[in-house]
Amino acid sequence: MVNLSSYAGKAGVLFLTGLALASCTALSKEGPTAADIKAKATVKVSSDNKRSIFDYVLINVDDKAVNQFGKPAPQSLFGTFGNARSVAPQLRLGVGDVVQVTIFEAQTGGLFIPTDAGARPGNFVSLPAQQIDGQGDLNIPYAGQIRFAGRSVTDVQNEIAEKLSNRAIEPQVLITLATQRSSQVSVVGDVRAPARIDVNPAGDRIIDVLARAGGPAHPGYETFVTLERGTRKSTVFFDDILANTRENVYVHPDDTIYVYREAESFLAFGATNSGVVGASNKIDFGSARITLAEGLAKVGGLDDTRADAKKVFIYRVMDRKQLANAGIDLTRFAPTQTSIPVIFQVDFRNPSAYFAAQNFNLRNKDILYVDNSGAYELTKFLSLVTNTTSTVTSVADTVTAVTSGRDAIRTIGD
Repeated sequence: MVNLSSYAGKAGVLFLTGLALASCTALSKEGPTAADIKAKATVKVSSDNKRSIFDYVLINVDDKAVNQFGKPAPQSLFGTFGNARSVAPQLRLGVGDVVQVTIFEAQTGGLFIPTDAGARPGNFVSLPAQQIDGQGDLNIPYAGQIRFAGRSVTDVQNEIAEKLSNRAIEPQVLITLATQRSSQVSVVGDVRAPARIDVNPAGDRIIDVLARAGGPAHPGYETFVTLERGTRKSTVFFDDILANTRENVYVHPDDTIYVYREAESFLAFGATNSGVVGASNKIDFGSARITLAEGLAKVGGLDDTRADAKKVFIYRVMDRKQLANAGIDLTRFAPTQTSIPVIFQVDFRNPSAYFAAQNFNLRNKDILYVDNSGAYELTKFLSLVTNTTSTVTSVADTVTAVTSGRDAIRTIGD
């Protein structure tokens, strides 16, 4: 006699196996399978599967790690352009400037003031406005070719007066800058009115120049300001300039100020309360800086049913010098590798980890990953087993019913 339950069990397994195999070809797909991709490749470049894709440094987050890596990377306009140089620049004349030269004499009858000029209001003559030529010079009557570019107004005035002293009567010279074209800064990028802006002789700070360019077009916490002077440049948040008066440095002629917007963000993966199991999220900072605690709050915190609180990870690529300065051994990395992948691990089972999370800043493009707990993985496995058993039992019941029906039909036929 055939054991129907045993037969049904085997039939169920065969049925499920056949169904699984059939589904590989019967169900619709959005693209080719991985097997197809591998099989049809003209050239295959393989690597050791046991080897890590990237070598990386693993750092457990404690008070030392917070102090060394949890603070924002130092960026400062004052540190680059400040110190003794944080004073208003002495503006000098330059090529393209238009100047007005006025010459005074002590009395009439001199070189520029004729004897019959008594009816004139003052003993002076104003020369026509002239533009400093490409060589940086101007021609002054009876004084000859005078170098203007790169010199202060006082210096040029004194030279002209000296060269006229043997022909004019106690000459005094006054130079007025009619049009300023050499002492300008360029303000470009995400401002409301990009322009070349004249530098005030009294000195303009970076906020003054940005205000004359209409100000940033986007919120300060998303706006970066880069100041470039010669071969040096530095970048800071616009809000940092407002918050720290030292960062509001003086601009110099020919400086370039570049304003741009970058909404900083991080990615969140794994067992968070983001809403959908297995979903990933791109989270904008929404401020100039954000801590790990604030970042976790933005994704709803750890999922109690899935998360392993001891295995919260932050993926980041860091500068080699910063890691070396922290005393981390990097001899296993190539000497030419300037950027080192780093994974920070936080154990939230440790009560003090919450203080660390309050002081550990996330950085732009960080990846926050929360691992599943072992209990959750076991639950998934048991759920799979339960579903499979239920399916096989259902198949067995179906086989039994079919067999009973067949026997009944035979009895009626007999």
